[in-house]
Amino acid sequence: MVGEALDTIPPELAKLMDNVVVVVEDDPPEPGLLGLYTGVPLTERGGWYSGVLPDRIEIYMNPTLAICETDDEVIEEVQITVVHEIAHHFGIDDKRLHELGW
Repeated sequence: MVGEALDTIPPELAKLMDNVVVVVEDDPPEPGLLGLYTGVPLTERGGWYSGVLPDRIEIYMNPTLAICETDDEVIEEVQITVVHEIAHHFGIDDKRLHELGW
């Protein structure tokens, strides 16, 4: 499902994603998370940015399954979470995401 959600990202945005890996983990490091972005957003990278490990987007399976009752709800929640975490890669914070309806 995460792969399918990534496939829905417009190609012009997907091309801009740089040095980031997306993984699925069973559980988050703290309760309440469905996903987590760790890294340096594109908007904060400068000339110093080279030779670093990839940013990491983690999508958490168990909490997602726990809040969804149907397969369709899981698909929708995974898509929302993937878009949310990719937005962080582009430097968009939670406040702005909520303003945009995410």
